[in-house]
Amino acid sequence: MTVTDRLTRSDLTPGTRLGRYTVERAVALEGIQATYYQLRHELGARHIHIARDDDNQTFAVFFPTVPTDSTGVAHILEHTALMGSRNYPVADPFFAMIPRSLSTFMNAMTASDWTTYLFSTRNKADYFNLLGIYLDAAFFPLLRYESFRRDGHRFENAVPSDSASELKMQGVVYNEMKGAMATPSSVLWKALQKALYPDLTYANNSGGEPSAIPELTYQGLKNFHAAHYHPSNAYFYTYGNLRLEEYLNAIEAGVLSQFSPSELDVSIPDQTPFTEPQVVSASYPSSDAERGAQALVAWKLGHSFDPDLNLRWSVLNEVLLGNPAAPLTRTLIESKLGSALSDGSGYQDSFREGAFAVGLKGLSADKAGAVHALVLETLEQIATEGVPAELVDSALHQFEIAQKEVSNAGWPYSLKLMFRAVGPWLYGADPLDGLNLDAALERLRLARAQGPVFEDMIRGELLNNPHRVSLTLVPDPAMQDAQAEAEKEMVARLSKDFTGEDRERIVQEAVALLADQDKADDVSILPTLALSDVTRKVARPVYTTEQVGGALVGRVDQPTSGMVYLDVQVRLPQLSESELDLLPLYAFAVTRSGAAGQDYVALTRRIEAVTGGVSASAGVGTGPDDLNDLRVSMSFGGKALGRNAGELVNVLHDILTTPEFETGRLEQLVKQRVAGQKASIVGSGNAYAGRLAAAQLSTEAALEERQGGLAALKRMEALVESGDWDGMVARLNALHLRILEGQARLCLTASGDDLQLDLSTLTGLFAGKEAGRVSTPLTPRVPQARTTDTPVAYNAVAFLTVPYTHPDSPALLVLSRLLSSEYLLKELREKGGAYGGGAGYDARGGIFRMTSYRDPNIGRTFGVFRQARAFLDTELGARELTEAILGASKGLDPLTSPDTVGRMRFYGDLGGYTPEVQEAFLEGLLKVNLDDLKRVMDTYLTPDKAAYALVAGKDPNAETEGEGLVFEVAAI
Repeated sequence: MTVTDRLTRSDLTPGTRLGRYTVERAVALEGIQATYYQLRHELGARHIHIARDDDNQTFAVFFPTVPTDSTGVAHILEHTALMGSRNYPVADPFFAMIPRSLSTFMNAMTASDWTTYLFSTRNKADYFNLLGIYLDAAFFPLLRYESFRRDGHRFENAVPSDSASELKMQGVVYNEMKGAMATPSSVLWKALQKALYPDLTYANNSGGEPSAIPELTYQGLKNFHAAHYHPSNAYFYTYGNLRLEEYLNAIEAGVLSQFSPSELDVSIPDQTPFTEPQVVSASYPSSDAERGAQALVAWKLGHSFDPDLNLRWSVLNEVLLGNPAAPLTRTLIESKLGSALSDGSGYQDSFREGAFAVGLKGLSADKAGAVHALVLETLEQIATEGVPAELVDSALHQFEIAQKEVSNAGWPYSLKLMFRAVGPWLYGADPLDGLNLDAALERLRLARAQGPVFEDMIRGELLNNPHRVSLTLVPDPAMQDAQAEAEKEMVARLSKDFTGEDRERIVQEAVALLADQDKADDVSILPTLALSDVTRKVARPVYTTEQVGGALVGRVDQPTSGMVYLDVQVRLPQLSESELDLLPLYAFAVTRSGAAGQDYVALTRRIEAVTGGVSASAGVGTGPDDLNDLRVSMSFGGKALGRNAGELVNVLHDILTTPEFETGRLEQLVKQRVAGQKASIVGSGNAYAGRLAAAQLSTEAALEERQGGLAALKRMEALVESGDWDGMVARLNALHLRILEGQARLCLTASGDDLQLDLSTLTGLFAGKEAGRVSTPLTPRVPQARTTDTPVAYNAVAFLTVPYTHPDSPALLVLSRLLSSEYLLKELREKGGAYGGGAGYDARGGIFRMTSYRDPNIGRTFGVFRQARAFLDTELGARELTEAILGASKGLDPLTSPDTVGRMRFYGDLGGYTPEVQEAFLEGLLKVNLDDLKRVMDTYLTPDKAAYALVAGKDPNAETEGEGLVFEVAAI
């Protein structure tokens, strides 16, 4: 019997009993070769299983969680539930399992009205190991007071053992949300929810408002768990190629057999409609008064779980906003009132009643009224003139691709399916509607044939809908200091009646918490894998090659479900420093500009009509044997349905041969890029700090910082200030000619006749000039600090090590995993209150980093980094080493899919990272011992070889003086 035969079971029909489950539905999902099962348990638990011939077994459990305040109870519960359970009473089984597992995904998430715990893995034993951990954590957590204090909130002195030192508020979630609520996107999103749904749970901050988090009590946390985390309120999801009973029996034995029925009303009513539009504003900490504001208009719509409404709004969203040529996007951007669409723009189906919002960011607050008016005027014009049928057809074409494509790129495909079903499921509608759009698409087709559809939606549900909010997000340069002062006042207010005994209790609890965190857990009670579970081989998909002129063509036969994927990578000739700096802007602009006589509007609409998208990117890498063998490339790519494969080739041909950069459009794009990068700094400060540190050490890292780090942002801002758009167009055109001088490598991934696609119009474009050597100056070897509007810090230290094939490279990778799981997690998160922190090793770039994320500390954290070597002299044994090797091996065997596996092999082989080279690295990994870890740390990670950087809200030097570090400080 084949796997497919075993998964397609005629015995599972509606009404079939499987233990205490009843099968409610069994439906073939023919488009993805799967079967959908919907079941109900006697306790009321709902269950969806998707049987598919895919070994990436997946589990999730969702709980509708409806907080009634902004204390962050749902979010803090998500954290503390994973901090020890009945069968696994260790401090952090979730984090302890990361190195003990070969998972392809592990996480937990809190949304506005639900919480989920989810994972996937290709190893069957690992699946049931993780399932046991997750079920026990969700349904039988210990919810210890210490866990609540550590991850929720607590009073703690600046020096924990000294009651005379400054009293502060601490907590992992508390610090996480301080960082999150300093980002404009988070502030806007929460303000939007509160404005549109003022009477519902959405008006609360489910993540937790920093000022409200201290109001949550320990008993309140336990009560919330008892009410919400019950099988009667649970929605289970499984996916994979095992027999259905294997999944169900494990859940029954682990959880369901130990509960009795319960009732909980977590329903969310409809929001009472407004009788007239509202005007609201919100502030966030920023000194960018000129470009830091955002303005948008938002509406409450109908039920998001209605399949027809959801599809129609998704289509209309694509028509109005889905690409640069979309009529609403184009009008807003070309107005020059702002630089990019505002955060939160688009159709939102993550609420029970949907929402639509649109606006601009990158403007001064005094332009907000003009933006609000322009949105309404443009919608009125579109409704009057009509929505062009070809734009709707293009949008529907994109939905067809999304339905057909089976890809693990970005997220595991199993989870993509899950999130398509979960919205309607949690709101009491049919989850199958999210997986199979055919019926709704047919109803839409019939409705379009009978008269206007989208014009009526614009008029009825937007223009004539009084449930509308005009929102302005205003930068406030004084807000960060005001929030810091408010925090001090809150601490003073909450502690004003403390007695000496209370203050001594705080010291004792802090000391006890630190001691608890230092206590060695008996993690032997946790399930684990052995090194024998590690795959020794890398994927070897078959492909053919052919040299055609200045291009090498690879063709990869994969089961792509009727999709065609085409990649064009160009190894570049010798380029100047200014040309190297320009590559990322060229990549960003070339697919968003015009080409071959078509302006950007016409070209964008053509791309939407015949492809699933095209892209371009600049790449930097090194050879496996030499860190100075720096390679720079420009890559172009796209995908299409098989019937449009020839059109995909034509589109790429026109972009590659005759791109048309125009000054007005280029100005828009640069301003969008500046706005996007500035908005990403507070959310990704650790990445920027890591680049700044590494740029002091290696040519590759220095170039990456120049091309994508804060140095790149500074150049873009200078370009905006100079306004030299004519000069920049000339430079881009000159760079384009240099790109065509390079060596091209084309990779076609398809199946059947599509694999014979004619690529001759592309292969003849390139001169095939030998790739040039690359050199760029390093950043000065001085600790670098960059300041911006954030109440937390992002700290980094970096070291230059060895190339991929060096015998010590595997040990460095293992060391990074060991330090992360056994040392930095405890020191930075559990003791220091940072939201995250760890070590990472880029084996191909030879850079070893330690970083922290949303960290309330600076000086202490750099001390932790420096004490890493001393940690290696503590008692470490076979368990810690095995787990570090297991964790390291995951990155060497990534989750692939037909669209990615071939191109990874083709370009990997061309770059020298052949299966033999990768497998030799893996063999070296499996032989690493503890002495190797100490040796490589003593050899490569010594203080004299360290480079330091950080991103923070203040000058760090007062805090780092004790570590002997003096930072060069500059504002972002």
